[in-house]
This record gives sequence, C-alpha cells and structure tokens, in this order.
Amino acid sequence: MKVLIVGSGGREHVIAWKAAQSPKVDKIYCAPGNAGIEEYAECVNIGVMDFDALAAFAEEKQIDLTIVGMDDPLVGGIADVFEARGLRVFGPRKNAAILEGSKAFSKDLMKKYHIPTAAYENFTDADTALEYLKTARFPIVLKADGLALGKGVLICNTLQEAQDGVKEIMTDKKFGSAGNCMVIEEFMTGREVSVLSFVDGRTIRTMTSAQDHKRAGDGDTGLNTGGMGTFSPSPFYTKEIDEYCQKHIYQPTVDAMAAEGREFKGIIFFGLMLTKDGPKVLEYNARFGDPEAQVVLPRMKTDMIEVMEACIDGTLDQVDLEFEDNAAVCVVVASGGYPVSYEKGFLISGLDTFKGKDGYYVFHAGTAKGKDGIVTNGGRVLGVTATGADLKEARAHAYEAVKWVDFEHKYYRNDIGKAIDEA
Repeated sequence: MKVLIVGSGGREHVIAWKAAQSPKVDKIYCAPGNAGIEEYAECVNIGVMDFDALAAFAEEKQIDLTIVGMDDPLVGGIADVFEARGLRVFGPRKNAAILEGSKAFSKDLMKKYHIPTAAYENFTDADTALEYLKTARFPIVLKADGLALGKGVLICNTLQEAQDGVKEIMTDKKFGSAGNCMVIEEFMTGREVSVLSFVDGRTIRTMTSAQDHKRAGDGDTGLNTGGMGTFSPSPFYTKEIDEYCQKHIYQPTVDAMAAEGREFKGIIFFGLMLTKDGPKVLEYNARFGDPEAQVVLPRMKTDMIEVMEACIDGTLDQVDLEFEDNAAVCVVVASGGYPVSYEKGFLISGLDTFKGKDGYYVFHAGTAKGKDGIVTNGGRVLGVTATGADLKEARAHAYEAVKWVDFEHKYYRNDIGKAIDEA
C-alpha cells in the first residue's frame, strides 16, 4: 500500500520510520517532510494546510492511507476534506479535533461528564478575567483556548504575573486568535504523565506511558517549549493508576465525545497530573505527542499501520497493543536561543554515527538539505533517542548518543529523565 504522512517534524519522522517497518507498506510520501524523513519517504512540497492540494495528490498517487501528524490541519478539518473525496485518512474529523483545538470545550466536556480535572473558569473578556483574578488563589494557570504550538500555558505565582499574563494572551494576542478565549484554572501539583491512545470511536487502546519535559532549562526552568525530551515508561504510572484512568478518564472521554455527536477516530493524547487526590486531566491532544512519539513508537511491537486501519474501520476491539519490555529516553537537541530567537543554517555533523547501531535513533525535527549536507532549520533540531533494559540504561545511552552530533550553538537539557532516580 501507499502511505502519505502530513507534517514535517520529529513526530512525522518517527511515524515514517515506523510505517516503513510494516510489511503492508510499499511506498511512503511525506508533505512537506524534512531532511531526515527522506530516508524513508519521498518528500513533496505541499503545505500542511493546503487540504485541496494534499487531497489531489493523494488521488493522483492513489494513496491508500493518509496519516495526519500535526494538530493544525486536524483542527482545521483535513480529515473531513479527505473523507468527502473518498480517501482513507487517520485522524479525527474537525468536530472531534476540537478536543485539542479548544481548551474551553475540553474543560466543559470534562465537567459535564465528571472526568477528573482541575477547577476552572472560561473567559472571553480580559476585564472580566482580571476581576476574577482578584479573588483567585495562587499559583494559578492561564491557558490560551486555541492552538499555540504547546506554548500557550502560563503558570503565574502572583497577581501581577497573572495580570501580565491576561494582557499577553487576550489583549496583546501573543498567541494570535488562540487567545480570543482563555481558561483560568487551579494549579495542580504532582507527577505529570502522558498516555497516548488509539481510538476507533468506541474502543480505546492505550499505549505505554511517557513523561515530557516542557521547560527550556535544566531543573524545569525557563520558558515553555514544544518539549525538550521524554522518557518511557513512567515509573510513577502504576497498574492501579492505569486501572483508575481506564475507568474514570480514558473510556469516559471516548464515550463523552460519542454522546456529543463528535465520534473520535485517531489518537487521543491524555496529559495527566498524578495529584494527591488521584489522576486528573491536564490537557487533551488529538494526535501523537512530539517528542512523546519518539519514545513510545520505538517500543511498540504491534504493526502501527494495522492499528490505524482498525481505528478507521471501527475494529480496534480486535487488536491487542504490545510493547517491548524495555525503556526509551529522547533528548531534544535544539538551537541556542530556542524558544525565543535562534539562527538557522548550521551544518550538522555526526548523523551517520547512528547507522547500524541497534537501539540508537536520531529523529529530525528542524532540519533541511544544505549545499554541504544537512543543516539546522528550526528551534528543535533533532530528537536523539535510545533504548535500554531499564530507564537508567536508556538515559545513559541517550546522553552518550547526544555527543555524536554537533552543530554551532547546539543546546540540550542535561536532566531529561532525572526524575527516574527518585522512583
């Protein structure tokens, strides 16, 4: 079969790598792709939001399955366009992708269906939000309602910080129209855990757990980013916690979306906080996490393409997901200055070192082809992933591999997975 992947980051690279392992797949295309994805796919220069051009390409090339990696096209309705043209697509329709596209919608859904989450209020007016803050307890969390590249969340310790945050999101529109509405919610404490899942509208199959590191600096300091590294599995995500989440969070979310007439087929990413009062939902995403996918998919034994087809066909109840009894750690290698300002175009050395080394992977995020080789082309440049018998071994391998690659102004956190030492 022929597969088209929509996207250009590390997530799409690992999806292409995993799709290439399926005996069902003969040819992979990626739009627009990146320099690393070219190892597994033919990259085509079509933008992720050009739905008509993507659908026309899928028709022309007789694509059997399109996998949408990114949030923007899903929230924009790419699945609806493809389905209307009789094309098979993996990813939720627009009315289901709102689960990620609007934090206000997802909070209201959880409230209505009694899914554990933080207490909150929604605001569409800055003055009303500012008035509310005068009676709030701190710290408190401000969230831009719409998509903001994973950066539209502000944790405010004081009233002044919160007032500045409201101005940033709602008045100055730092995150564009994503800030037309804002969620203000209680600050929860505990361990964060990410659980990705496949969904076919009725049935849910959860993947192995992972944990992301959002802040730019060591010790969880600095600005929020799209993610600086991940590890899997989380030692804090126990069998008891999983059983609770299956009963009170995972299946209820799928059922709630169906009850609302928003049947969800694709990936639901559950961002959880393990609080003293039990697990609660921090956020939902409607696609694979990035860089969570870089530690979850390398551990997955089941044919990813078979699972995706079962989601489309509504036969996920006939599928069992299997994962390796090992661990994985991904360290994001970024451009110095990310997530604020950084330069592009620096030549990357050492990429060939990964070839033939079992259990060591380098997934490209912000790269491009230059005249002398592969160059940096984004804030997050590479996801260096390694597996091991356990998390400590995987972490040691990942940091060993980070030294194999180099470019000017290379930056990475030194403490990815350090929390495992406390488990």
